[in-house]
Amino acid sequence: MNAETANPDRKASLELALRRRILTMELPPGSVLDEVALSEEFGLSRPPVRELMRQMAGEGYIELETNRAARVSSMSYQSLRDFFLLAPMIYITANKLAAENRTKTELAVLKKIQHCFRKAVEDCDVESRVFYNDQFHRQIGEMAHNVYVVPSLRRLQIDHARIGKIFYQHPNTPRMQEELELASDQHEQMIEAIERRDAEASGELARLHIELSRRNMAMYAAPEGLETPTL
Repeated sequence: MNAETANPDRKASLELALRRRILTMELPPGSVLDEVALSEEFGLSRPPVRELMRQMAGEGYIELETNRAARVSSMSYQSLRDFFLLAPMIYITANKLAAENRTKTELAVLKKIQHCFRKAVEDCDVESRVFYNDQFHRQIGEMAHNVYVVPSLRRLQIDHARIGKIFYQHPNTPRMQEELELASDQHEQMIEAIERRDAEASGELARLHIELSRRNMAMYAAPEGLETPTL
């Protein structure tokens, strides 16, 4: 029995760690992923690490090119523009479908994630805020039960988390804390709308939520007064 068979959770642990490191920008955009180091860190041989790299490349976390080391997916002003233009449509659709298709079990998971997000806001824990915000919207995407919406939402969330991390690296201010608390309140309202299967209210809350994010992110995406796309 090899180590991977004896420890089936190692690959899952590596996947979770890579997602978190990329989303929180512990691994910055464009940074090289050391396959050998990751294999040693998680007690895996290189084939399952490569398999995971291919999977995460398909999701948009990683860039793979022939004869080049795997790299964390890059970010540019064009990708920011694309994000701001597309995000409202995808988030609103996901929220509406989640309200229509959610299960009680999925709703319970969403509530647990929100509890972690709110605690991170209260504790001023930047990395946990970014991570659990990503998990919150990822869960809503799963609750949508739509094979076309989920991949698009997941790809958007990668840059959403990383742009958010850039914003939240700045010193906390009363205004920033107020808006974080507003974002957390909007999460709670989304849960309520999804629980009562109110698709229109859930979609409208998603629109307000992404607009809140857009206003904050735009200040740092274009600090020199560069025009940012409107919704």
